[in-house]
Amino acid sequence: MRTVSQASPVTHNKKKSVFRKFTCFDWVLLLCLSIYALIILYPFYNALLVSIVPNTVYVRHRGLMLFPPEISFDAYAYTFRSSIIWTGYRNTLLITAGGVAYNMLLTVFLGYAFTKPIPGSRLFKFLIVFTMYFSGGLVPFYLLVKSLRLTNTLWAMILPTGINVMYMLVISSYFETLPASLEESAKLDGSGDFSTLFRIVLPLSLPLLATFTLYYAVDRWNEWYYAMLFARSTKNWPLQYVLRTIIQDANFLAQNYVPGQEAPDIKGDAIKMSAAIVSMAPILCLYPLLQKYFLTGLTLGAVKE
Repeated sequence: MRTVSQASPVTHNKKKSVFRKFTCFDWVLLLCLSIYALIILYPFYNALLVSIVPNTVYVRHRGLMLFPPEISFDAYAYTFRSSIIWTGYRNTLLITAGGVAYNMLLTVFLGYAFTKPIPGSRLFKFLIVFTMYFSGGLVPFYLLVKSLRLTNTLWAMILPTGINVMYMLVISSYFETLPASLEESAKLDGSGDFSTLFRIVLPLSLPLLATFTLYYAVDRWNEWYYAMLFARSTKNWPLQYVLRTIIQDANFLAQNYVPGQEAPDIKGDAIKMSAAIVSMAPILCLYPLLQKYFLTGLTLGAVKE
């Protein structure tokens, strides 16, 4: 008991000493960052409020509320009432899972290959970077996908986008910064290039790989453009394209409303916000799972030169 009573004042004094180290500039900076955080978070909070209040309340407050005076889930009910939204969820999950694996495999392999003294590597890198600024155009691209018989399939939303050139260049640049002694030691032990990549290089690159995996996942989750070009059947529509169709239908019904018919107290804005929440929620769940890798030491415990 004496030990506890003696330790508690020390802990209390440590907390006080931490706050004493704060200067006036630190408090001002903390205040500015807090205001900046509120400015960033409020649009998400406002979108949630607009999606759960009746349209009359939304119009009365002109879309700016701190607390919902009345709650209604008609917008979510209308969104989930669509028979194709679950098909959209399934397709988007398949596109995201398959597309991210496909993207990361090509990006890592290509980035690692450019760290090797391969004949003509500069020419190949130039040709790849060239595609960042110039493309063949929409019509040749459509004809290519059509000739490969990928139209009206999920493959049309996965295969055409192999790598993001900027992501590949960043990953390749990081691979070049890893100590060369690691790969030399692995080769002396009889390790090949693939074994060295998967057993040494990739474990040291987990924070970087987690970051770009998240970036690719966001890109794949928000896929709708290729669906608009190539998907004709509703069974191949991703979630974003399904929600776009639901919003268009809701706006059409609001504009062509016949007096006397029963209609829920919802408008396009509530449908838009509910669709935004429905589409954002799953991908936001990935951030806490990958956040721990963002601040991890990249070469912690590795051989230093």
